[in-house]
Amino acid sequence: MKVKEVTNNIRDLRYNADNMSQQQLSELVGCSRQTINALEKNRYSPSFVLVKKIAMVFNVSINEVIEIEFDK
Repeated sequence: MKVKEVTNNIRDLRYNADNMSQQQLSELVGCSRQTINALEKNRYSPSFVLVKKIAMVFNVSINEVIEIEFDK
């Protein structure tokens, strides 16, 4: 199976959390603001651990943070 598309909802999650800044999120999950920026622009594929940390910050499932569509 090949990955067709990877979509993340990090920016939407931040905005729905009282407009949390990239800096605030980066401090909560232990990465740089630049990493959060790159994630939101799909320029960087996060580790499973980072996705899990982001999910925990927003109290959502991993699937709500990142969605992966596969070719059939």
